[in-house]
Amino acid sequence: MTAQPSWIDAPLLGFDTETTGTKVTSDRIVTVALVHSVGPGRENETVATWLIDPEMEIPEPAQRVHGISTAHAREHGMPAAEALDEVAAMITDALGKDIPLVAFNGGFDLAIIENELTRLGLPTLAARLGHDIAPMLDPLVIDRGVDRYRKGKRTLTDLIAHYGVTQDGRLHTADVDVSATLDVLRAIAAKFPQVGESSLAELHQQQVSWHRSWAENFNSFLESKGKTPDVSLTWPL
Repeated sequence: MTAQPSWIDAPLLGFDTETTGTKVTSDRIVTVALVHSVGPGRENETVATWLIDPEMEIPEPAQRVHGISTAHAREHGMPAAEALDEVAAMITDALGKDIPLVAFNGGFDLAIIENELTRLGLPTLAARLGHDIAPMLDPLVIDRGVDRYRKGKRTLTDLIAHYGVTQDGRLHTADVDVSATLDVLRAIAAKFPQVGESSLAELHQQQVSWHRSWAENFNSFLESKGKTPDVSLTWPL
């Protein structure tokens, strides 16, 4: 019997945002990158990026991360409603064709774009789709699931090093982060064949379970340190 082709060999849509901060209910999106990928290598990627005027000051810590000043965003950025309507249309078009959305720690990016769309009076991704945002692949959640007991941090930089991914650009530039995220996802699937062998629907549901398990453990850890256990148990939103 011929094996079914894996989703890893089919088109993927990488997604990343750079923002004014980490509060999804009040911070704004400054840049978005969508990378349509049909196989390993930059020659198989089509990149679309948006620079957005967040209509608020970009705090210094955020500027240090992504290198975009308030003045630059105001002068060169698109109006948020115009840009994010374009982004949302491209994401929902891909998901409607069962092309998975790939994002590192993607729950943050989804939460902030859904809040931004709502703030701007535009239909959310979920409203455009008519169902939950799926299929989605998050290398951070998958890595925690398949290699749960590995010690150490799991930032994108850490996973690039752990999986031996060759990095060829400056991280925290949205399109470079997306390309690196796609590389890490492929490296995980190569190391753990069950990831690539799962269907997208199965893998999406596995991530829901993996995230809940991790979040419950992390909230217990926070409680043990006298901190508020405030990590959401649901994924991706």
